[in-house]
Amino acid sequence: MARDYYAILGVEQDATEAEIKKAYRRLARKYHPDVNPSEEAAERFREASLAQEVLTDPEKRRIVDAGGDPEDPGFGRGAAGGFNAGGFGDIFDAFFGGGGGGGPRASRVRPGSDALLRMDLTLEECFTGVQREVTVDTAVLCDVCDGTGSKSHSAPVNCPTCHGQGQVMEIQQSILGRVQVARACPRCQGTGEIIRDPCEECAGDGRVRARQDITVNIPAGIRDGMRIRMSGKGEVGPGGGPSGDLYVEVRVEEHPCFVREGDDLHVTVHVPMVDAALGTSVDVDMLDDSVVTVAVEPGTQPEAVVRVKDAGMPHLRREGHGNLIAHVDVSVPTELDRRSRELLEELRDRSQETSGVRTTENERSGGLFSRLRGKFGR
Repeated sequence: MARDYYAILGVEQDATEAEIKKAYRRLARKYHPDVNPSEEAAERFREASLAQEVLTDPEKRRIVDAGGDPEDPGFGRGAAGGFNAGGFGDIFDAFFGGGGGGGPRASRVRPGSDALLRMDLTLEECFTGVQREVTVDTAVLCDVCDGTGSKSHSAPVNCPTCHGQGQVMEIQQSILGRVQVARACPRCQGTGEIIRDPCEECAGDGRVRARQDITVNIPAGIRDGMRIRMSGKGEVGPGGGPSGDLYVEVRVEEHPCFVREGDDLHVTVHVPMVDAALGTSVDVDMLDDSVVTVAVEPGTQPEAVVRVKDAGMPHLRREGHGNLIAHVDVSVPTELDRRSRELLEELRDRSQETSGVRTTENERSGGLFSRLRGKFGR
């Protein structure tokens, strides 16, 4: 007489696989030998393990539903005499909620991968913002089958090899004898579904490789190393799944005049010694072809810094700019004609300053001696 595997687990005949495994875990926690050492409990545990194995196997379950018993003496039993097929997996299933059957089937339709593109920009392009056209080699939706993978646009059907489970069972020899293990179905690659009439263009994958032109909008103020995310511009997924994202990473080339620090722009302006003494102005050609005037006050010293507010890089995606910071490089003439020397000598004679060792008593605040002390300590 055929055993009633449903009654052993206490489930209805239309119970789902999840309900069967849940019922088995409940009984295993009650009757497992580590919990209940009695002989009766050991027998109930063996029955529950066998019932779970049979009812989670589609082929065996069909035999049970037809009134038969797929188990014969010795099937799936080890030479050591004790464990039915999948016994170790059943124990882990009972106590850790896993599955001796290898887990759920894979999805045939999956999201696509993200893509990364690196783009070189000039500092001028970062200042103004720019629109770039790029060509990428990527996976796109098959336009023959519209991503269905089917020549006739038909829906996939259950794989006849694994009956939609995504897995097939195999008997393997081990040190405990023959054991039953699950592996991904070779026909459907573990998805449980197949395409009856695969599209000839994409071979049923729903996507093909192609070159695609994409417009990338670079916002003003972007910095070196930043990434722009373009949602849905990555690769189309297997089975015509949703596209991933495209990330554009910015690399900014060095500029011959400007150095960027945050949103500030640093520039060096060369000022002759006489202009530094008398005062002057220097026009700086900016990155957007505008001109900013840097005012050099009379008596400006070497290495002085002049800050021009709101003349630097634009803030990214918000109003305003950083500052333009001009570093004054006072140039001293190295070649003098006779008249120039005479004028400088006359200026020296009229000056009250003399050469000598600078001390804290005779130095103006913020002078070179103070800066050296601040940098190197006492």
